[in-house]
Amino acid sequence: MGIDSKLAKQIIAKRIGKELKNGQLVNLGIGLPTLVTNYIPEGVHVTLQSENGMIGMGATPVEGNKDVINAGGQFTSILPGGAFFDSAMSFTLIRGGHVDITVLGALEVDQEGNLANWIVPGKMVPGMGGAMDLVVGAKKVIIAMQHTAKGIPKILKKCTLPLTAKAQVNLIVTELAVMEVTDNGLVLIEINKDTTVEEVKSLTEAELIISDDLKIMDI
Repeated sequence: MGIDSKLAKQIIAKRIGKELKNGQLVNLGIGLPTLVTNYIPEGVHVTLQSENGMIGMGATPVEGNKDVINAGGQFTSILPGGAFFDSAMSFTLIRGGHVDITVLGALEVDQEGNLANWIVPGKMVPGMGGAMDLVVGAKKVIIAMQHTAKGIPKILKKCTLPLTAKAQVNLIVTELAVMEVTDNGLVLIEINKDTTVEEVKSLTEAELIISDDLKIMDI
């Protein structure tokens, strides 16, 4: 199935929004994960943290006050009761195990739950940011990424790039599927209504275990 990049990101963000539960402290990484702010289900109240020193982050502003930025340098908003603080406090929350869910992008992820998202040798990239702290400090790690990079699989048997963290990923959400990392391997638990198990497998290098309760993605 062919999905343009903008729509693919919306599908991913909307599906991840459904993972959020009342009362959680949630950190959203730069890029695609920040879109999740626009897809939090009605009636679900979470506190969003941005590692540059903010809790109570709101949706992307359409107009008006654009004095607040997230960790990726994009304009964002802050909700009533939100707070600003320094990096020391921000990383105390992260390293102290207070973050319930972190949502990050990835260059590669593999069937063992290993993550590579901070560097491509020989290329200029933004750097690790808080990713290394977040993936070991958060109670649940969700990877938000498009299924392939120009047709090349990003979900591998074994990561080839330098690792951000080893065996820390819990859930992978792409525009085509939702996969859960388990002790037995990578389990395919949901697929997009417009794709098939065969297509997902053809675009995934990792070995997939097909859930006996395979569902259609709720998007």
